[in-house]
Parts: sequence; C-alpha cells; structure tokens
Amino acid sequence: MTTTPIAPINWLRLAALGLMFGAAFMFTRLALDGVGPRLVVASRLSLGALLLLVIAYARGSGLPPIRGNGSGTVWAFALGMGLFTNAVPFFLLSWSQQFVASGFAGVCMAIVPLMILPLAHFLVPGDRMNLRRLIGFIIGTCGVVVLIGPAAFSASGAEFELTARVACIIAALSYAIGAILTRLCPAVDMISLAAAALTIGAVLFVPYALMVEGIPDSVPTISLLALLYLGTFPTGLAQLLLVQVIRSAGPVFMSLLNYQVPLWSMLLGIVFLGEELPTNIYWALTLILIGLVLSQAGALRRLFTGRKGA
Repeated sequence: MTTTPIAPINWLRLAALGLMFGAAFMFTRLALDGVGPRLVVASRLSLGALLLLVIAYARGSGLPPIRGNGSGTVWAFALGMGLFTNAVPFFLLSWSQQFVASGFAGVCMAIVPLMILPLAHFLVPGDRMNLRRLIGFIIGTCGVVVLIGPAAFSASGAEFELTARVACIIAALSYAIGAILTRLCPAVDMISLAAAALTIGAVLFVPYALMVEGIPDSVPTISLLALLYLGTFPTGLAQLLLVQVIRSAGPVFMSLLNYQVPLWSMLLGIVFLGEELPTNIYWALTLILIGLVLSQAGALRRLFTGRKGA
C-alpha cells in the first residue's frame, strides 16, 4: 500500500503554524506589560472574529445559517467552541502568564492531544483507547506531574505561581474539549464555523473584560503591537492555514503541530524574554512527547508509510 506524498507547501504551512502558535505565548507576555489579561483576551477575540468574518463573507460562505435543518445544533457547537477553544483557554493562559514563564505555558499545550484520548474514548464513536494509547497516556501524564510539581521551576516567590501552573493544565483540558466538540460538530464550512465561534466568544467576553478592567488611558506601543499580532495571526489567519492543511494533508499530518508549539514557545521565551528554564521542564517535555508519539504511533505510521495500524 502506498501513500500520497505530502506536498512541500503543506510542510511550509505547518512550520508557519507552529511558529505562529509558539510565538503567541511570548506576545501574550509582552501584551500583559500594558493591559490586563482580560483585555488581552477581548482584543484577541475581537480582532480574530473581525478578520474571519471579513474572510468568510468575502468567500461567499458567511456565517452558518441561523434557520434550517440542523442549524441550531451547529450554533450550539459554535457556542461550545467559542468557550472551550477560545475564551476560556485564552483567559486562563493570559492570566497565568503573569506568574509563569511563557515557555511553561507553551509546554502545557503538548498535553492537549493526550487529554483528547480519554475524552474521545467515551465521546467519539469508534475512537477507542487501546493498550498502546493507554501506555502513552500514562507516560504523558507522568510528564504532567513533573511539569506541575514543585520542582518544575525554581520557586519565583509569586503568590499565584502554583495556581497559574494548574490554570495552564486546565487550559489544555479546555482545548481538548474544544477539539472533541469540533470533531462531533455536523458538517459545515470550517471558516464559517470558526468565525461563528470567535464571534460568540467575543460577544460574551468583551463586556466582561470592559466591566472588570475598563478601557486603559494609554497602551504602550509594544503591547499594542503584541495585541495586533495575537488577534491577526494565531487567532485569525491561522484558521485559514489550519483548514488548508487539514483539507490537503489530513488531520494526522496536522497533529505534527503538537510537537512544534512547545519547542517554539521555549526557544522564543529564552531568546527574547530571557526566561530561564531548568532541567526539570525538559524532562517533563520529553515524557509528554514520548507519550504523544506512542499514542499517535499508528496514525503517524499510516501517514508516512501508508501501512495500517491503530
């Protein structure tokens, strides 16, 4: 059995996505120097929603229909995605990055596919946990224990440091729930669905952010540029690349993104923010990636060799 080679353009798209998402943690830290975490999320949701709405209507697809057979179900899934894929994890990560390094937050994102495994086992028909996936999940969970434990970072003395670490893990769980919702959503144009989800997230979150933090008198230029980056690239434009890669190369190829994001977040945090990441976080990342490789071994084998495997 042979497999269709992955087009070079998809490798470039994948690399661009890895850099976009990995850099988001550094830019979140920069944005927090000028505005509060809620306004960071509100700006990101608003800009991303505006960009995707423009793109969706320019393509002629617009938002999913409000009336018609199954439209209520699609919008219910869009609501869930707006919360679990956007508003909730964006806020948890933005808040926690006041107390933990951007590299730590980025490493936590490698946990997402591991958390999807038990959720998919119970919620997605035909996506059952086998022995190899279970072993991968257990090894990855050990990495999470190392990551969040008191030795994961040398104590910084921050009052909410441990709480922030837990918040990063919960953000990863939120992304996993959002991924399951995306998988279970009825067939619909993905750009339309993403635009609807971001719009719902913005409508729900912006009033809350303004009520709690208000409108700042001034925003430093570096924070403003960081906000523009967050709303435009990893929140808005990345959705276009995601759809292109998934449609052209498939979701298994897209899963390779999970290996890139933590590496980019650590590298950029060290180089540009001067973050110091002790040995323990590298052990944690190693365990998580080993668990990830084991849990996805069958799919990755099919991707690169065309051979069957679970």
